[in-house]
Amino acid sequence: MRTARDVLPAQSGGFRSCKRSAEHGFGSFGRSAEHGFGSFGRSAEHGFTLVEVMIALMIFGMIAAAGVALLSFSVKAQRAGGAALDDAGALNRTASILTADLAQAQDRPTRDVAGTLLPAMTGGSGFDPALRLVRAGWSNPDEVARPTLQKVEYRLNSGGLERIAYPELDGAAPLPAALLLDRVKWVRWRFRYQGAWTDSWQGNDRAALPQAAEMTLEREGGATYRMVFLVGTGAPRAGTPAPRPSPTPGQAGAAS
Repeated sequence: MRTARDVLPAQSGGFRSCKRSAEHGFGSFGRSAEHGFGSFGRSAEHGFTLVEVMIALMIFGMIAAAGVALLSFSVKAQRAGGAALDDAGALNRTASILTADLAQAQDRPTRDVAGTLLPAMTGGSGFDPALRLVRAGWSNPDEVARPTLQKVEYRLNSGGLERIAYPELDGAAPLPAALLLDRVKWVRWRFRYQGAWTDSWQGNDRAALPQAAEMTLEREGGATYRMVFLVGTGAPRAGTPAPRPSPTPGQAGAAS
């Protein structure tokens, strides 16, 4: 019979004891820790090096700086966009109000507080206000005892285009001015009647109102805007007889 000594190979051949294996590098955790493979507790005690911490802080600082710059750019872009929209809205409102006022202009002379008679419409270079007229269509939702006509003026005051309305046509003090457009450097008016443009208007013997009006203004920054409006109906004065139409040939023969 074979003995255990015959079955198992000799220790000097291949399989050594745990003690022998430990000598060749396959030892316990304590032995492995000496070669760099320590336990979790030992790794936690070592932590991060100063270089690793500095690199992490540098990366975090770069990300934070990029985020702040992006947020600042977004806020500035939003403000610029809002200002541009507000500016465009103010221009559109100004054009709409002028269109409504001039389209409903009426041949109605008025008087100021001192009782001086004023033409139905005046405006242009050298006039103060730059434009004065009487318009119809003044709504009266409260049914107050007042006319449906209203005297309005346009002035350039402190870098802004203002609209001033009056509660009454004759002898009344103006209402508080309403700012239509700010940052206006200058305003120029022109008026058209029977195919000719003029730099001023205060009526004439044939017409109290021009047929069209042109407003050119320049704003801070150099932007220039030009607006053209139709004025009322361009009808002659109320006291001027209208030209009689010439009769047709058949009507002329019948009349004779």
